Amino acid sequence: MVRYPLSYNPIMEYWEKIRTGKINVCRKTRLWYKYLAEKINHPSKEMKYDAKRGNHILEFAESFCCISSGKGAGKPVVLELWEKAHLAAVFGFIDENGNRTCRESILIVGKKNGKSLLASVVGLYMLLADSEKGPQIYAAATKRDQAKIIWMEATRMVKKSPALLKRAKCRVGDISSEDYNNGTYKPLASDSDTLDGLNIHCALMDEIHQWKAGKALYDILADGVSARTQPLIYITSTAGTIREDIYDAKYDEAERIINGLFDKDGYKDIHVFPFIYELDERKEWTEEKAWYKANPNLGVTKTLSYLKGKVAKALADPTQVKNLVCKEFNIRETSSEAWLTFEQLDNKAKFDLKKLKPRYGIAGCDLSSTTDLTCATVIFRVPNDEHIYVLQMYWIPEDLLEKRVREDKIPYDIWEQQGLLRTCPGNKVHYKYIVQWYEEVQNEMDIYLYKGGYDSWSASYFVEDMANTFGKSVMEPVIQGKKTLSAPMKSLGADMEKKLIVYNNNPILKWCLGNTSIDIDKNGNIQPCKGNIGTRRIDGLASLLDAYVTYENYLEDYLSMI
Repeated sequence: MVRYPLSYNPIMEYWEKIRTGKINVCRKTRLWYKYLAEKINHPSKEMKYDAKRGNHILEFAESFCCISSGKGAGKPVVLELWEKAHLAAVFGFIDENGNRTCRESILIVGKKNGKSLLASVVGLYMLLADSEKGPQIYAAATKRDQAKIIWMEATRMVKKSPALLKRAKCRVGDISSEDYNNGTYKPLASDSDTLDGLNIHCALMDEIHQWKAGKALYDILADGVSARTQPLIYITSTAGTIREDIYDAKYDEAERIINGLFDKDGYKDIHVFPFIYELDERKEWTEEKAWYKANPNLGVTKTLSYLKGKVAKALADPTQVKNLVCKEFNIRETSSEAWLTFEQLDNKAKFDLKKLKPRYGIAGCDLSSTTDLTCATVIFRVPNDEHIYVLQMYWIPEDLLEKRVREDKIPYDIWEQQGLLRTCPGNKVHYKYIVQWYEEVQNEMDIYLYKGGYDSWSASYFVEDMANTFGKSVMEPVIQGKKTLSAPMKSLGADMEKKLIVYNNNPILKWCLGNTSIDIDKNGNIQPCKGNIGTRRIDGLASLLDAYVTYENYLEDYLSMI
């Protein structure tokens, strides 16, 4: 049996090679392993590294598991460093009670990088080597044929291993270890009649980019692990073209976690471990040195000549580029593209109103439906300062707060406690509360509204109330569309990148900015869009943009007033 000494730590070895540039990874992978290395060096009650636990799955994989098909069929599994670091992270971090910290692992990597092998190892380990009594393991998908792919891989792996065959039997519909620990490993599809009453120890979800209407199945499986002490949801996938479903939801959650790792106000979920291998920018698909960012097994299970051939074909035939960058490099293909990178939108600078002493501001407001956020913005400048300062308040219906926190996994409750968001009685936001906030800005912060931009489709009584309160000359309609929004949005993006937009590191606005994509026409004109995922709000950007459009329209007059 392969044995790793307790001094061996693949996470730290991997991080050191990333840190020194010996291994080329994307920004998300770099941040994640930097975070894991810090947790190893500075353990806490919730998360400390146990080398024995981390090494155990590596020893299991390389001692008892064999490659099931292809050139190396029948030979023992030999893990690459990135695979060792990945498995050691998922299984090696524990809390003060000795339970695994990781409850959900999300691995996004280009195709032909050994996802099925890793999932098979994890499934069999959870069935046979995790010291769980009566473990129930499921390979899940929305269609049964898809659900059987990883399960069949594990079945072949068992049949090629004498050690595993002593403990498990491969039957027609499952892998059974009932004589060893009363465990089962089955494929499971959403059309199955056995979805109720599941007591899951491990759920393996493969290629979730292919799942249609996948959220319902995910929710059932997530509920099914609740009775176990240290269960695991193990997700593996490449990017795909099915938009606004479970893949986008899980990718967005992973992105929020990574962006919040070193931001004290950022999104946190210590139990979800995201491993994202992708290009940092779409244009990198022609750069050979960047290919490794999305393909850590390039040169091992995926040959360089194969990928060179695919890229050469795409260069000769542009119609192949979309599929190439999606499947090989994990760039999600949509009709729109991200507006700003996280580095462009991130600004941790804060300001003190008492020191700045602003006198006049420009408002912007994005009114909601019953399910969206409502956001009110005031932007202002002060003399001899090129920065544009942003004040915002958000509202959500009180009846929906708990549901949105639970279902959307967005920390509205925390934002409310921080005073960044308010609730309104009932199931919708009454617009009188927005007017009242603007009055607070004027009466308590001594900032008078010079102008106020609003969506021209806004409720007429809201506009009338604002005009009656602050003056009829204040309110200015902003027509929504590329003709009106394109140039100001480009200017706003440039100001964001230059860090001229100071928004007090507001986590809600930062989240909205990160959610914002742009719809581009053939002439390069843009306008914001968010897609169809209901959890992906851009209301903070919409409100800010209405204010910014009005600011640009009245720039000379406004600057003469301050």
